[in-house]
Amino acid sequence: MPKKKPARPAKDVFNVDWPLFGELSRALALKVAREYDPDLVVGIATAGVVPGAAVAAMLDRPFHSMLVSRRYQAETVRETPAVFGAAPVEVRGKNVLIVDETCGSGATLRLAIASVLNAGAADVRSAVSFKTGDFQPDFFGLETESTIVLPWDKEIIVDGELLPNPKYE
Repeated sequence: MPKKKPARPAKDVFNVDWPLFGELSRALALKVAREYDPDLVVGIATAGVVPGAAVAAMLDRPFHSMLVSRRYQAETVRETPAVFGAAPVEVRGKNVLIVDETCGSGATLRLAIASVLNAGAADVRSAVSFKTGDFQPDFFGLETESTIVLPWDKEIIVDGELLPNPKYE
């Protein structure tokens, strides 16, 4: 009789509200400002755009975005992330801060960093709101192993009404 694999314990869920998101963005911007002076900030679309724009505003730096996402074969199968839009041309010769919302394996950040370097950036650093895995970004707001539910993901508009997002029920 084959041995059963032990079940993985379910991850805790960390529901982030807007005030906490604001404070984490503030803390992340302060950490960056103490150690790095980026010329511009690039947010990884889609979820990294919100913290990226907030950090860019607090650093008083221009903000750009680029789409790096995972392709889905099925709802539960993930593939390697891919760049779906070129790195902004404005990165050439600049010190760039790349911002995403979470970072586990670092696959998405590594791809974004390589793309920005290939576009001619002088220096690139990474920042995330939540460090959730082994990859070590240059800056992060909070480290946790929990599943993150961001405030902009909690609700969706269906037929003109704001409803709880069924993905998180």
